[in-house]
Amino acid sequence: MSLLSDLLNLNLSDTTEKIIAEYIWIGGSGMDLRSKARTINGPVSDPAKLPKWNYDGSSTGQAPGKDSEVILYPQAIFKDPFRRGNNILVMCDAYTPAGEPIPTNKRFNAAKIFSQPEVAAEVPWYGIEQEYTLLQKNVRWPLGWPVGGYPGPQGPYYCGVGADKAMGRDIVDSHYKACLYAGINISGINGEVMPGQWEFQVGPAVGISAGDELWVARYILERITEIADVVLSFDPKPIQGDWNGAGAHTNYSTKSMRNDGGYEVIKKAIEKLGLRHKEHIAAYGEGNERRLTGRHETADINTFLWGVANRGASIRVGRDTEREGKGYFEDRRPASNMDPYVVTSMIAETTILWSP
Repeated sequence: MSLLSDLLNLNLSDTTEKIIAEYIWIGGSGMDLRSKARTINGPVSDPAKLPKWNYDGSSTGQAPGKDSEVILYPQAIFKDPFRRGNNILVMCDAYTPAGEPIPTNKRFNAAKIFSQPEVAAEVPWYGIEQEYTLLQKNVRWPLGWPVGGYPGPQGPYYCGVGADKAMGRDIVDSHYKACLYAGINISGINGEVMPGQWEFQVGPAVGISAGDELWVARYILERITEIADVVLSFDPKPIQGDWNGAGAHTNYSTKSMRNDGGYEVIKKAIEKLGLRHKEHIAAYGEGNERRLTGRHETADINTFLWGVANRGASIRVGRDTEREGKGYFEDRRPASNMDPYVVTSMIAETTILWSP
């Protein structure tokens, strides 16, 4: 008699050319990932060759019950680390049956910005540092913390090693390898300042692909924590008090910034970002005011400032960028629950297209 694990690990390519495509989309809250699977007749590498599909938008908060059909448009394909073989994960965005993007489809507007000739010519690169917190399922308290109590103060946990410092490393390493398998350009992981909190980095990725890759990396992490019976939180301040919050620092550069003389381009871009500070903050994640307090390596939410190697600034420029006169900068304002389609495209729009 086969074990359940044997059936889960069946290699379909031994008996059929058919594959399983897991269609992924973002639900009505803007953070709830949804997915469902369908059979495709053979391997596919081009999303345009996949069929559109539909779902019940009234069950995801995205359509009324009397007209609930929402259409999924496949946009990006990744290898499936769970089913493996030729099976795929498919990042989709959502439209009405008439072909109009639904209000929660943030990818549509982002793609329009990235397709502007001025933006495309600058080849915008992004590196997103996604912080997150692992929680014990039944008590919604950070992994490794005593139930109803607190661990020792922050200090030994950041990039820490040991059972009393690194909680959940098996989940984190599983996610790292699964993302590499999927074809996501995940560039690293580390333990964060608060115990039970971790970070992974996606990038460098160009334009709209940064959003696609980060959303699928989040999906993979949700699936792994599901297997581990642990809850994943992207709350920007999961524990009140003297504990670090969780952000999604977004590193950014354009072709002009990476070329000789780029430091002057960077300073002009930062000046523009300062002029639109309120607009960016409004789009950078829910509950961010609980995180951006001016403490715990953040700038106050109402203050825009930048500096070289300053982790208490809104925008940080690295020492290497200052020394070499070209490179990139880091926007430290986005919260961990930000939408990468919104943040990446808004940075490009402000720094490339917008004129004060």
